[in-house]
Amino acid sequence: MVVPRYGRTAVQRNRLRRRLRERMRRQLLPALTPLDLVIRSREPAYAARIEDCVADLEAWKRSLSG
Repeated sequence: MVVPRYGRTAVQRNRLRRRLRERMRRQLLPALTPLDLVIRSREPAYAARIEDCVADLEAWKRSLSG
């Protein structure tokens, strides 16, 4: 998981990283086959609701299945 600084504090970066990692661990990864995956957040992710971020990840997962 890559969470760039974008002028944010370490507390803000770590909070975003923890929230995304936990949602991915519980919702996204169990449904995928084993793979190496790198997630890089963008600046709007700091202000977005976590549910919106998860919805984006779910949409990506659906696009994989064709």
